[in-house]
Amino acid sequence: MKLTQFKFDIPEELIAFHPTPDREESRLMVIDRKKGTIEHRVFKDVLDYFDEGDCLVLNDTKVFPARLIGRKEKTEAEIEVFMLRELNKDSILWDVLVDPARKIRIGNKLYFGPNDELVAEVIDNTTSRGRTLRFLFDGDSEEFKKVAFELGDTPLPKYINRDAIPEDAERYQTVFAKNEGAVAAPTAGLHFSKQLLKRFEIKGVDFAELTLHVGLGTFRQVEVEDLTKHKMDSEQVIIPRSACDIVNAARAKRKKVCAVGTTVMRAMETSVGTTGDLKPYDGWTNKFIFPPYDFQVANCMITNFHMSQSTLLMMTAAFMGYDLTREAYEIAVKEKYRFYSYGDAMIIL
Repeated sequence: MKLTQFKFDIPEELIAFHPTPDREESRLMVIDRKKGTIEHRVFKDVLDYFDEGDCLVLNDTKVFPARLIGRKEKTEAEIEVFMLRELNKDSILWDVLVDPARKIRIGNKLYFGPNDELVAEVIDNTTSRGRTLRFLFDGDSEEFKKVAFELGDTPLPKYINRDAIPEDAERYQTVFAKNEGAVAAPTAGLHFSKQLLKRFEIKGVDFAELTLHVGLGTFRQVEVEDLTKHKMDSEQVIIPRSACDIVNAARAKRKKVCAVGTTVMRAMETSVGTTGDLKPYDGWTNKFIFPPYDFQVANCMITNFHMSQSTLLMMTAAFMGYDLTREAYEIAVKEKYRFYSYGDAMIIL
């Protein structure tokens, strides 16, 4: 399939810049792949589609306040630094994106905080926008993170063209987030409240938790018409044995295994055996899923409404079927569903 086939018309007024007042009150589109039917519900109704012994697979990654605003030495120019990943704990080296990138050179110093609490030196240019920074900090990695995270803001996606507000720190985070390391939220999970998870538990639905630390590569634009030539950025994945046991037990009983989000689906498809069983994994994935693709583990997926021509939309189309995906998105526009990270959800059965 070609990139242009995923150019969907999404009106700007349907982009969600703020979350709904209550997590579980988002709208829910219910798509049955076998019947080809589309229904409209509220997210809390998702419980109706699960039975005892079914399994929800959750991504327990936690977003950290990765957006720092700094000043360049001498010129005092404002520089936005987006912390991506820690490269070396001992020397406090970080892989970052900087904006505007053209103003930054190797050897430049950047200052952060009202009293210059943090100072960083640019030691490498990794990409056109990316840099490696060494933070000149008198303390260990954990002490550094404490200061950096206090100075940092919630890393809202670029299209949410507003400053982060206190509400974002809670709402751009799932209620089951545990393992810090993501610079973007696994957004399908944002719709679950603690009360809704409790109702799933009472119904006898099992939870399997894995970790995929979402990086900005998930949202990187595809710039090649031939999808086989697109390369995904690597993201860290940890799938514990306990999650595999829960998923594989549900599969053995022919129960529902529902991937909550495209990140969960990518993680599971990265570490699957020849029989379709999920295997423990601790490493990295750059798996790119687009149609046609034969999914091995999950038979159900909850996801948001994604950007036109995004890799997330392509994975959704691989799971749902291209024609049904296009139909669902056309209906979502007509019915004024809310799109992207803070938007509404769909469950694909």
